[in-house]
Formats: sequence, structure tokens, C-alpha cells
Amino acid sequence: MPRDGVPSGKARRDRADDSLLTLLGDLPDLVTNLVKAEIDAAKTWVSRTAKDAGIGSVWFLVALFFLFWAVPVVLVFAIAGLSSWWPVWLSAIVVFGILLLAVLFFALLGILKFRKVLARENPAQAVAADIKIAKGSGNDDF
Repeated sequence: MPRDGVPSGKARRDRADDSLLTLLGDLPDLVTNLVKAEIDAAKTWVSRTAKDAGIGSVWFLVALFFLFWAVPVVLVFAIAGLSSWWPVWLSAIVVFGILLLAVLFFALLGILKFRKVLARENPAQAVAADIKIAKGSGNDDF
């Protein structure tokens, strides 16, 4: 068990009486040990984070599975509710029409967003244009 930041089995040495040269001589080992410890801590953090993210992703997939089966139930519920006033076939057509309008609306939003993304100049195109300008004659203005 670590105690005061020191792993068990390793006692802390009192360096108060050590000379400057001794301290400077120990410095490379201390820095090396620190770097190794930081790398090990980073590896541990990455593995724990990846494990937790993977487990979280599985829980989201389970939730999406149940949502996938809940959507038809809600649609049948809407059709059954509307069939109290209208015939079942008309209720089904109305619910289907509402779904089509929702699909069209969200597809339009997606298309507009993709057009906005495609209209942007990516950095590779900017660099290519700069190289083309640099290779060409830069004194055409005069």
C-alpha cells in the first residue's frame, strides 16, 4: 500500500546531508524513474478510460436496442388512438404522413449541414493553393 506517496517496500531516504555533487549525480536516475512512473500512470489511465468507454458504449447500444423496439410500439399506440375517431386505415396513413414529414425535415437539415461543411476550404486545399501561387510568378501585379 502506498503511504505518503511512497510505494511499500521503498523507504524514503533523508537527503538533507547529501552533497550537491551526490544530488546532481542522482538526478538522472530520479528523472528517469519519474518519466517511467508518469508513462506507467498514463498507460493505466488510458486502459481504464478505454475499458470504461467500452462498457459505456455497450450500455448505449443496449439502450438503442430497446429504443428500436419501442418506436413501433409508440407508432401503433398513435394509430390505435387516432382510430378512436377515424378508421384504422386513415389513422395509419396520417401517422405515416407525419413520419414522412419528419424524415423530410431532418433530411433537409442534414443536407444543409453537409453543404455548409463541403463549402469550407479544407487546410489541404489552402496549402495546395499557396504552393501553386508560390510556384507561379508572384510579380504579375506589376
